[in-house]
Amino acid sequence: MKKISFDQHVPPAAVAYCEQLYQANTFAFFLSRPRRTRLGDFTVKPGIIPRITVNVNLNPYNFLITYIHEVAHCVVHYKYKGRGRKRVAPHGAEWKREFGELLQPVLNESIFPEDILSALIRYARNPTASTGGDQILFNAIRKYDDQALNSGRIALMQLNEGSNFVFQNRQFVRGTLRRTRVLCTDKASQRLYTIPAHALVEAC
Repeated sequence: MKKISFDQHVPPAAVAYCEQLYQANTFAFFLSRPRRTRLGDFTVKPGIIPRITVNVNLNPYNFLITYIHEVAHCVVHYKYKGRGRKRVAPHGAEWKREFGELLQPVLNESIFPEDILSALIRYARNPTASTGGDQILFNAIRKYDDQALNSGRIALMQLNEGSNFVFQNRQFVRGTLRRTRVLCTDKASQRLYTIPAHALVEAC
């Protein structure tokens, strides 16, 4: 199965886990143009490998949550098909259980900012068909869309190591990720600083 690159779509600390889920489950993965009615989907057709799509324009946190949401559908599909059971509900108990378990490895501050994390932990206890159904989580996720769109900036963690950026009117070079912060070099003084991975910066 070919390697899929998640580097530009999810928080850096979650890239390996997303690749692990792709390798551990059999499905075709595609980026989709923005859709108003859905963030992602899971499709199964006879004789064809199951397919997962996620909208390409989602912020990293929304992309990650949506991807895991759809992988949970895939896990349910393989786990319960052919066992003589009636068709399970799309977002029934089976999906809620699998989705909750798949979320556990990413429920930490190295991946999500505190506001999304606290809302997501609560949401994961009894997830619904869409994050849009949970107003607190929806608002937390949307805030990062609005900030990026309004400022023209992106989260520091989305930059590749070695990239130049401006933060608080100073130029830096992005270094390595250290849990929730990124080690960066001030270009003027050559001093090292740790900057929150979720900080919005201006690439240059």
